[in-house]
This record gives sequence, C-alpha cells and structure tokens, in this order.
Amino acid sequence: MNSNGKKILGIITARGGSKGIPGKNIKELAGKPLIAYTIEAASTSGVFDRLILSTDDEKIAAVAKQYGCEAPFLRPAELATDTASGASVIAHAITWLRDHENYHADYVMILQPTAPLRVARHIQEAVELMNAGEADSVVSVAEIPSHYHPRWQFTIDDNNGMAIFTGEPFAEIVRRRQDLPKTYTRNGAIYLFKTALLSDSNELNFYGNHVMAYMMKPEDSVNIDTMEDWKEAEKILLGSQRVARELTKDL
Repeated sequence: MNSNGKKILGIITARGGSKGIPGKNIKELAGKPLIAYTIEAASTSGVFDRLILSTDDEKIAAVAKQYGCEAPFLRPAELATDTASGASVIAHAITWLRDHENYHADYVMILQPTAPLRVARHIQEAVELMNAGEADSVVSVAEIPSHYHPRWQFTIDDNNGMAIFTGEPFAEIVRRRQDLPKTYTRNGAIYLFKTALLSDSNELNFYGNHVMAYMMKPEDSVNIDTMEDWKEAEKILLGSQRVARELTKDL
C-alpha cells in the first residue's frame, strides 16, 4: 500500500495485569488469542514498516511472536501500572528503538488488542485519511447512540437536584432524537500520529493540533473491557465465521 514514502511503525500495547478479565490479551476469543486479531489485521494491511509489541509480560510476548509480531523488549514495570499513561508507553517504545536499533519512523499507529473487530481495511483507510490531509493525527471513532447523547444526560447534586449535563435550561432540552447533532466517541481501535509529536514534545501528547476522525461502524467498534464486551465481540466474530463458511460452500 502507498504510504507516501513514509515509514509507519505499528505498536501493539498489551500489559499483563488485566484485572477485569485475567489474562485477557492471550485468552482465546472465538478460537484464537485476543491479541491475534490485531496482529493479523495489522500484518494483512500492508501499511507498516515494522510491527512491534510493547508488553511487560513474557507470555504475551511469546504468543505475539507466534503470530508474527516483533517483541524487541519488555516494558519497564513502572510503565505497566494502572496509572502509567499511554503516551509514556509509546514514548518509551519510540526511544528504545531509536537508542538500541537506530530506528526512526515518520508515523506511529497504536493498536490495542481490545479492539478485535478492527480489520486491515480500517487500518488502510486511516492511513489514507492521514495522507490525504494535513492532520497531525487520525483517531478512530464511532457514533454515540442518541439515548447516550450528552444533551440527554444529566448531573445530580447532593440534594437530588437534576441538571442537563451540557448546561442548557430544561426549557431548552432537545425533545426529538432527530434534532440532536451527531456526536462521536473514541472506540480505541486506531490512533495514528506523527512521531515528532512525541519526539519533540515534553507534554507527551500524540494528538497534536489538527486531529482527524476516522469513523467506524458501531458493530466494528466493540472495545473489550468487561465480560459483557467479550461476549458481544465473540458473538459477532462467531457470526462472521459462520457466514464465511457458508460463502465458501457456495464457491
């Protein structure tokens, strides 16, 4: 795939200390380890100069290597805590590759294993979006269902007093779903940015000033954090596998 002559580094982030679903990153989902879906999508996309794993866990590293992902280092313990920022984890990976292998990439894409429904096409289209514009970064998003829209959400004070989250008076509350402007949320599938944003900044901000949205369908945007998320992703994946088998029978 044409990346405009730029080197793109793919970084899969997967620490070992998952509390919600123990061993989540290498737990089998619809027949293979969760992390395998991300590695396969990234490898198939053809956009990456290199694809590496950042983890603190040797078991995760071993599984990633089996599926063709590099694991050139183990992440330091201080970057594998609940409080470690994502930006600091990525900055460590970029710095390690620079200092130990003299490797520099023009762009970095963060790929989280918790988004197993992201496929090669999504990765390719996010890169195309970056190439087509003047963005500092591209972030994948999904539309928020209207019943979760911020203008239909409320805060409640200590006396049970209710207020619209966005600050409008109740007399101006939007009454019809059709009148709500669309809003979006990050779905955790893709973060693509110019490497210089982390290399040249003390703030460890990989968004920059010009962020472009790569929109994904809600059914492709399950981000696994709970067992309910896991079951939903598994249902979708098993369904797609059945469809694929049926199509193969017809050939």
